[in-house]
Amino acid sequence: MKRNRRVKILATLGPASSEKEAIKKLWLAGADVFRINMSHSSHEVLNNLVGRIREVEAEVGRPIGILADLQGPKLRVGTFADDAKPILENGATFVVDANDAPGDASRVYLPHPEILGSLEVGHRLLVDDGKVCLRVTEASPQRCVTTVEVGGKISNRKGVSVPDTEIPVGALTEKDRADLLAALDAKVDWVALSFVQRPEDLIEVRNTTQGRVGVLAKIEKPQAIDRLSEIIELSDAIMVARGDLGVEMPLEQVPGLQKRMIRACRKAGKPVVVATQMLESMITSPVPTRAEVSDVANAVFEGADAVMLSAESAAGDFPTEAVTTMDKIAVEVEQDENYRSIIHAQRTEPEATGADAITAAAHQVAETLDLAAIISYTASGGTALRASRERPATPIIAFSPEISTVRRLTIGWGLHCVANQDAATEEDLIDRACCLANTEGFAKPGQRVLVSAGVPFGTPGSTNMLRIAFVGSKDA
Repeated sequence: MKRNRRVKILATLGPASSEKEAIKKLWLAGADVFRINMSHSSHEVLNNLVGRIREVEAEVGRPIGILADLQGPKLRVGTFADDAKPILENGATFVVDANDAPGDASRVYLPHPEILGSLEVGHRLLVDDGKVCLRVTEASPQRCVTTVEVGGKISNRKGVSVPDTEIPVGALTEKDRADLLAALDAKVDWVALSFVQRPEDLIEVRNTTQGRVGVLAKIEKPQAIDRLSEIIELSDAIMVARGDLGVEMPLEQVPGLQKRMIRACRKAGKPVVVATQMLESMITSPVPTRAEVSDVANAVFEGADAVMLSAESAAGDFPTEAVTTMDKIAVEVEQDENYRSIIHAQRTEPEATGADAITAAAHQVAETLDLAAIISYTASGGTALRASRERPATPIIAFSPEISTVRRLTIGWGLHCVANQDAATEEDLIDRACCLANTEGFAKPGQRVLVSAGVPFGTPGSTNMLRIAFVGSKDA
């Protein structure tokens, strides 16, 4: 079964979609990769979900990607006396401190000494997704005095964001470290790191994973925007996490940042996922708003590798309908007469390497000769991702002997991923590629395909071969 679109769909699993039959329905509706949110999943739940996804994978006969999303450092205020919910008035003085006594209308405990020690006069604290905004007027490691700029109700354990402050701790908490090891044991394909601030945040994850999974950095902090190119370089993929990004930065800046990140990732040849509130109304409604349809469509027009559903598929009333809707939007956009010209206009020049030159040439040759498919033989996934970066009109088959590589590539734009036996020789590779193009429904006997690979086989990053072959006959 092949998809009728190039952009991929990530669907989050949760109470509405945790059973095997529900997962299968989501895949049949169009989900390519499943996200497991470790903020709400125990290790037992993680293992159960991975097992069910792999059962579905075996039944449908297609590789399915799995993303484990680590929670990251969740910052929260303490509790209030008698579970009170005081209302903070604009202009009032409010104190956050290191005293663990229950709070009241004048103060509250902040159980994060790393924040108290980093706050400076003029910095903001955003409480409950920005519903309450506090501005620091006096700062010390034990006690910070703030003025209420945007008042409202505050209550126990509400989340806190500090958009002006770089927190001097890594993005991995103790919970994240345990969850990361559990995800590796469960053999997921991707791990997502939340609240990345700096490139160094990725180093500990990379040291732990040792290349066994793809590492995806979620961009949801202003500090990450300042060092975006370095973070992209150290990541295998990026997520435009618009929810928290929109809390910590002015909302009107997020659409421009989304475009900037998509283009930067495409230039680097790294997959980019656009996430959060894409079809939010479908949590409770069987149809989306017109604005949500436009939002998904714009991400597809911009050339995102994947679009993601969160609560819509995890806890909503219409999880399958949400995936179906996203699939329909993507298919319609990719058939639009303006789509190819917009995608082509965003194309960047290849890097001055042999592998990039070969891949760019493959794109041009395939479209000039109107070939049926580009077939990328890849051990590590690099050859296929380079082909994906070109965003060709010609279908791309990513063919690898490594099932882990194939599963990881399911997140990449336009990649139809197939696991197959390793090729023994170049001629064997060409024969296998032509057979795959036929059996997977991309080419008929007599049509031509283009095969790209690295020779000798199994050497990552060595894409250096192009061959044009006739399906059903010997090499042309």
